[in-house]
Amino acid sequence: MRASPTQRTLQHLRKAGYPLVQVVEKWNPHARVRQDLFGIIDVLAVGPEGILAVQCTSATHTANRLTKLRASSALPVLKRAGFAVHVHGWRKRKQNGRWVLRDEIA
Repeated sequence: MRASPTQRTLQHLRKAGYPLVQVVEKWNPHARVRQDLFGIIDVLAVGPEGILAVQCTSATHTANRLTKLRASSALPVLKRAGFAVHVHGWRKRKQNGRWVLRDEIA
């Protein structure tokens, strides 16, 4: 089974030293859609550097997710509260088949 961008982000953050990492995106069976926390967050991580909120995607959609985040009324509230907000865009290298993270700050 292939790992999703969210699963890759979970693994990356745990390796980076975040002891608390949790998916906060939920499946809404009535609407048949995934719903992000506050409309913009897929994963929350808590560690020594504070709280990190992450939107996970493929590398080709990173710019779209940044636009979505920056247009959200939740972003300034989260930033004032001390959250770091990032977009994790994942792509697979053709040369060696390894996954590469593009980490963008919102």
